[in-house]
Amino acid sequence: MSVLVYTESENGAFKKTALEVASYAKAVADQMGTTVTAVAVNANDVSELGQYGVNKVLKISDASLNNFNAKSYASAIAQAAKNEDAKVVIVSQSADSKYLAPILSVGLEAGYASNVVEAPSSTAPFTVKRTAFTNKAFNLTTIDTDVKIVGVSNNSFGLVETTGDAAAEDFSPSLPTSGVTVESVDKATDKVTIADAEIVVSAGRGLKGPENWGMVEELADVLGAATACSKPVSDLGWRPHSEHVGQTGKPVASNLYIAIGISGAIQHLAGINASKVKVVVNTDPEAPFFKAADYGVVGDAFEVVPQLIEKLKAFKAANA
Repeated sequence: MSVLVYTESENGAFKKTALEVASYAKAVADQMGTTVTAVAVNANDVSELGQYGVNKVLKISDASLNNFNAKSYASAIAQAAKNEDAKVVIVSQSADSKYLAPILSVGLEAGYASNVVEAPSSTAPFTVKRTAFTNKAFNLTTIDTDVKIVGVSNNSFGLVETTGDAAAEDFSPSLPTSGVTVESVDKATDKVTIADAEIVVSAGRGLKGPENWGMVEELADVLGAATACSKPVSDLGWRPHSEHVGQTGKPVASNLYIAIGISGAIQHLAGINASKVKVVVNTDPEAPFFKAADYGVVGDAFEVVPQLIEKLKAFKAANA
């Protein structure tokens, strides 16, 4: 019996979230006195997982899984869990995992706890700490089913390196017939993705138009951050919908979230509230975002942001 962890990859390389859930799985396995087995789909080099506590990797190589399909992926992971007699299955809180986890839960007749932020406080009974009410509170959830599924909130547990090697083993699950056909996938390949970013620089209608987004992208470049936007900005076509963050867009759980010219509608705040440190720049001192922010600057973004970029560049140059 081992703890099973699904490690997401893209273009053959593991995502940061994969290494975080592997670290979490190692912590759970240590508490239970067992080992960690990872499921990797079409990943090139799985040896990296050994550095984060994985003892064995079940390698699935199947061209039909090049594009994510929740039903197929859930079936493959369920078969791996049964093959390993895994009583605990760990997944991330990525968009893909949020789709597959409920299907996996049904397939394994397992209780599923999402948005988990800490290692279990107890394994008998199995109790985890989760965020609730759009990250405004925490609760302790006990999973009493035989098999348990834990969804680890992004950037909550962190990466914990260790020493060890991961033994690789080919695994060929029987995949269900899918009624979904992927015609094409369009992705930005030259940017930090919102899902993996530790820092997100976001902007709203306060920037007045898409022609002013250069300074947002420059600030993001200096910080090694992902760029994002509020819903009205994507609705206006100033920025692609893939950058829309908030309750109705992509959720953000970054270590640092910088909001420029965003007033802070409740739907936006609900989607980014899991970020550890929130900074807002806005001309309106009564903007709702100031009540949620850790740091706030009342000022014109067209004056504040260029000065911030200049200071950051000078700091990086002095510490190069």
